[in-house]
Amino acid sequence: MDLFDKISADIRTAMLAKEKVRLETLRGIKKEFLEAKTAKGSDGTLPDDQATKILAKMAKQRRETAEIYASQNRPELAENELAEAAVIEEYLPKQLSEEELTAELRAIIEQVGATSPREMGKVMGVASKALAGRADGRAISAKVKELLA
Repeated sequence: MDLFDKISADIRTAMLAKEKVRLETLRGIKKEFLEAKTAKGSDGTLPDDQATKILAKMAKQRRETAEIYASQNRPELAENELAEAAVIEEYLPKQLSEEELTAELRAIIEQVGATSPREMGKVMGVASKALAGRADGRAISAKVKELLA
C-alpha cells in the first residue's frame, strides 16, 4: 500500500475514532498529495519518494510555526502545531541518530573522495539524495562541514 492509500484509509479510521487533530492533519496531507498528483507536468501518480518529501516539508513547517507561536507566548497554538507535526512524522521514515548520520556521511565522503571543505558541494549533492527524508538538510550540512574540516 503506498502512502496515498494509507493516508486515505487512516482518514476513515480517524473519522470513526473522532480524532479531530489527526483527521484535520490527514486531510491536509491528502490535499497536498492530490495537488502534487494533479500539478502541471505530473503524470497523475505520486511515487512514495515524492510523497515523503512533501511530508518532510509539512512537518518542518509545523515545527517552525510552533517555534514562532512559542516565542510569541501562544502555547495553545504551538501545542496544536506540534500535535500536527507528530501525526505527519508517523508517516516519515525513521530519522537517523547522530551516530548513524556520521557513519553514513563518512561513507559518502569516502565514496566521493572529498578531502577538503571546498569539496562540500560534491558531498552534499550525494548526501542530500541518499539521506532524503531520513535526516534534516541543516543537520547534514553541519555534519559534513565538521567532517571535512
